[in-house]
Amino acid sequence: MGPVLLEVAVLDPRDVRGAEEGGADRLLLATAEGMSPEPALVSAVCRETELPVHVVLRLNDTWSTTGGELTRLVGLGEDYVGSGAAGFSFGFLDADLEVDTEVCGYLVAQLPRLPWTFGRAVDDTLDLRRSWRRLTGPSGPSGLVGVRSAGSPRGLDAGYDELLALASGDPVVARTLLPGGGLVAEQVPWLVRAGVRQFHLDAQARPGGSWRAYVDAGHVRSWRLLLDDAAERIARSAG
Repeated sequence: MGPVLLEVAVLDPRDVRGAEEGGADRLLLATAEGMSPEPALVSAVCRETELPVHVVLRLNDTWSTTGGELTRLVGLGEDYVGSGAAGFSFGFLDADLEVDTEVCGYLVAQLPRLPWTFGRAVDDTLDLRRSWRRLTGPSGPSGLVGVRSAGSPRGLDAGYDELLALASGDPVVARTLLPGGGLVAEQVPWLVRAGVRQFHLDAQARPGGSWRAYVDAGHVRSWRLLLDDAAERIARSAG
């Protein structure tokens, strides 16, 4: 892995080759609807690669979950690990649209001790800065290695300025931030300059930005080169 981690969203074993050959460091697996996949799909993807595969834990199209779903998520997580998963991605909010640290903490405690990322739910919280404090502060859930965020539910096109300001003003945010949700090339150098060292690609990794197309090695490679070049420029200027 280079100085900047590149995570690529995959839906199918046929996405793996393009992500791997293009220079991805990690894969994020979910269904096309952003839900938890079947364990058989996790196993099929993991068999295709030696890259770490993180799998989404989510069973409905809201950012909340029920007690029954929570039990099922724990079971799925255990199945995913048995199928070769190296980590998870999940994120839940409570009724007040705050980060549900109780639910997240429960999952962390019940599942094998693997790294995990908090998903885009953070962008729907009432106070983004307070949510970051809850996630990355001393009382935050353990094992967290990234928070995937666009700074706004409408994506980076709307949330980029606030996200950049957050990363620029707090090294913990910069270190944990995983920008995703409409990332464009022009944003990368500024985010890297702010200290961000991990990035997420979804539709950008596919021809025409279409989820019907498989991940393309050339598309991923162009982002890999962009990230590495930005990191090298920052390293040279600091030296």
